[in-house]
Amino acid sequence: MRLNQVDLNLFVVFDTIYAERNLTRAAEVLSITQPAVSNALNRLRNTLHDQLFVRTPQAMVPTPVADNIIAPVREALQLLNTSVQEGDVFDPLQASKVFNFSMNDVAESMLLPELMEHLQQVAPLTAVSSHRVNRADVATELASGLLDFAIDVPVLTDPNLHHIPLRGARYVCMVRQDHPAIGDTLTLDQYLALEHIHISGRRAGQGHIDLALNNLGYQRKIQLRTSHYLVAPQIVQRTNLALTIPLPAAPISNVKFLELPFDVPKLDWHLYWHKSADRDQASRWMRESVLALVGQ
Repeated sequence: MRLNQVDLNLFVVFDTIYAERNLTRAAEVLSITQPAVSNALNRLRNTLHDQLFVRTPQAMVPTPVADNIIAPVREALQLLNTSVQEGDVFDPLQASKVFNFSMNDVAESMLLPELMEHLQQVAPLTAVSSHRVNRADVATELASGLLDFAIDVPVLTDPNLHHIPLRGARYVCMVRQDHPAIGDTLTLDQYLALEHIHISGRRAGQGHIDLALNNLGYQRKIQLRTSHYLVAPQIVQRTNLALTIPLPAAPISNVKFLELPFDVPKLDWHLYWHKSADRDQASRWMRESVLALVGQ
């Protein structure tokens, strides 16, 4: 099969069906009729000599062939889209664009207040969509264009991703302002005597703080494990529990932040994007903006 034998629009339909797992929803996304989607899928099935999707009561389930080709198909579509956009001049004052980010709530607290203030001043028609994408899916979504950027700790190793370091954050211990056992400083014995909140998206496993303590031969007592940062300061304000987190960008009332009595590596953030977007003018403008706002 040669590339010029295939209508590239068929791959757009294929990508949409793969994302939606439903022909009706794919038709709605593409603004075409469902018979047109079905016809395109049948043409691609005949070309590739594979069913590509198997209909079940729940969804259109991709075949192994579909799973194997989705990443290169999305990368190719993104490259084509980028090549069209490279010659365009991005005018932030006139541009109407949504920038899609993947980041957790801590990264959002670091970036979004400054970024949104900046956008309202210099790019008032642009918008930002931020949602958490599983790390295993980030590279694929960046390649396909579903994501423009991801902000994460430097653990993404896909060679097709480019990244730059952003502002790091040091860890501090948060306790309520009138904590009965803690004053304005914190010793290691005091820290170990506290009961702690641990924030993690996983059901089990240790974090940076516990690993640092383990290296010293110590272990802290976890009284509460939760996956969300938003609720934790409220719990600190109403209990004697302690919370060790990256120093927040915004102030929090009725709590105090204390330097840790042991060394913990700071939390490093990196901004990731797909290499195919390197020369895209809108992507370049946003990368420069983020770097200017929260760069090292």
